[in-house]
Amino acid sequence: MKLMISSLLLFISLAAFAQADSAFLFSYFKNNGQDGLHLAYSRDGYSFTALKNDSSFLHPELSKDKLMRDPCIIRGADNKFHLVWTVSWTDGGIGYANSPDLVNWSSQQYLPVMAHESTTLNAWAPEIAYDDVNKRYMIYWASTIPGRFPATDSSGDGKYNHRMYYTTTKDFTQFTKTSVLYDHGFTVIDATIQKAGDEYIMFLKDETKLPSPQKNIRIATCKKLTGNYSQPSTPITGKYWAEGPTAIYTGKEWIVYFDKYTQHSYGAVTSVDLKNWQDVSDRIKFPQGTRHGTVLKISEQELAALLKQ
Repeated sequence: MKLMISSLLLFISLAAFAQADSAFLFSYFKNNGQDGLHLAYSRDGYSFTALKNDSSFLHPELSKDKLMRDPCIIRGADNKFHLVWTVSWTDGGIGYANSPDLVNWSSQQYLPVMAHESTTLNAWAPEIAYDDVNKRYMIYWASTIPGRFPATDSSGDGKYNHRMYYTTTKDFTQFTKTSVLYDHGFTVIDATIQKAGDEYIMFLKDETKLPSPQKNIRIATCKKLTGNYSQPSTPITGKYWAEGPTAIYTGKEWIVYFDKYTQHSYGAVTSVDLKNWQDVSDRIKFPQGTRHGTVLKISEQELAALLKQ
């Protein structure tokens, strides 16, 4: 009898877990990001439908440009949704806001993450992750500091020679000193990190353009969220140029979505072991005009509230 009760409780627990995270939410921007945060949902991870008639859930207010590009949303340890984004093409800071339900958002906060480097050209494609070991959040992004890595100054797009940087915080009020997160001797951008077992998986864009274009997505790994991450893998994407990866484990497979930006379309690759990858770009569907963003799981109750908007 005890075994039957335990099995029943386990079944109920697993069913509740499946119900709690049963939909995929994709946050993205359109055009230049001037109208703010767009959201789409999917139940299979392949076909996404725009919410709120593909209109904005949050309009940008920060910086001289007032943009909301590259939105990244995670569910935090406090069960709030935490959002970071690119506020400008030429600013050394990023945007931050939080929400209990993805509908009602806090005031927008400007984070001057590169203020200590006066020559910084940009702070692009920020992402956020929760460090459950140290009970803090890590915010990370790509920046170019002219002359900082001279060996690759002429390998990227024009004046840009990016590296990944990060800061950590427990309260979004006090932040640790900005540090380099990823530098392996090439220009890198658009990193996104997921935990797999006891390892952190970084999906990143090799931004090298010269002398031989890369413009592909690769993987680096580490046992610690803040580094040091490994040398990159061979590309997991094809001959097309790809950027803005975002990844999720569905329970059966890993799906990595990315922006095929020169083709003005979206792509994806899948894997069950993070080693062997299959291109499934012909199977996915996103709202027209989607620019890169991030994916996360939400509950049916949370989706129902979004569907009412």
